[in-house]
Amino acid sequence: MEFGASIFFTDSSITPTELGPAMEARGFESLWAPEHSHIPTSRRSPYPGGGDLPKPYYDVLDPFVTLTAAAVVTKRLLIGTGICLVIQRDTIQTAKLVASLDQVSGGRFLFGIGGGWNAEEMEDHGTEFATRFKKMREQIEAMVQIWTKPKPEYHGEFVNFDPMMTWPKPVQKPHPPVIVGGAFPHAARRAIRYGQGWIPIAGRGDVTDQIPLFRKMAEEAGRDPATLPISMFSAKEDLDTLKRFRDLDVARVTVALPSSPAADVLPILDRWAELKRQVGG
Repeated sequence: MEFGASIFFTDSSITPTELGPAMEARGFESLWAPEHSHIPTSRRSPYPGGGDLPKPYYDVLDPFVTLTAAAVVTKRLLIGTGICLVIQRDTIQTAKLVASLDQVSGGRFLFGIGGGWNAEEMEDHGTEFATRFKKMREQIEAMVQIWTKPKPEYHGEFVNFDPMMTWPKPVQKPHPPVIVGGAFPHAARRAIRYGQGWIPIAGRGDVTDQIPLFRKMAEEAGRDPATLPISMFSAKEDLDTLKRFRDLDVARVTVALPSSPAADVLPILDRWAELKRQVGG
């Protein structure tokens, strides 16, 4: 089981050029950056974590910028969006961003995606909350065409374009893994339908019970569960829990780091590096 970390990079947090090398030096596998373009002040949509929305949600830097910065100062560290709100982004331009970052990083990009929860935010981008997941599926299907075909085209309800010429293509073949974030069972089904992995959130429901159900769903859909690794996000700093995830063949766990300066973040990394050693990651 590998270990990673996610963080809302802000203008007052540890920088990606500091955090990336620090993680690589401590043997971490992956660095993940989430995104929100903005947070509307109406606050009609409740924060899924409960309570007030944390400030980093509207302070966060663009993940493709921060991950590029981390990529150029590291050699082995995988970099991923955790998650990218594709439903708020242009499909063709996002496909180019993914391919470009995969090129710049030498094939180290992980494309974590999700449909989002903030209806007002996505409405500002012209996306309807009720149909966001159908749009996301079409976007990913279209991006796969762009990444893998010399003259891609796609014709759907939300995404539609005639044959085009577009490069670069990703380093990873056929393309960077699309890892679908969200809760069981709906996001799990989406991961099985068009993803190469699933991102559940530790602590939201009994995830340990959901893991075998997810793998059974994959088999019933004709997918080999081994091709759908599980990335457990926001894992707790608890050795027994981490060992349980390891024994359930979870591919990786990630710690949610605070949006704080290096002096606060690096000691947390050190504690997790020791947990990683004890778990055998």
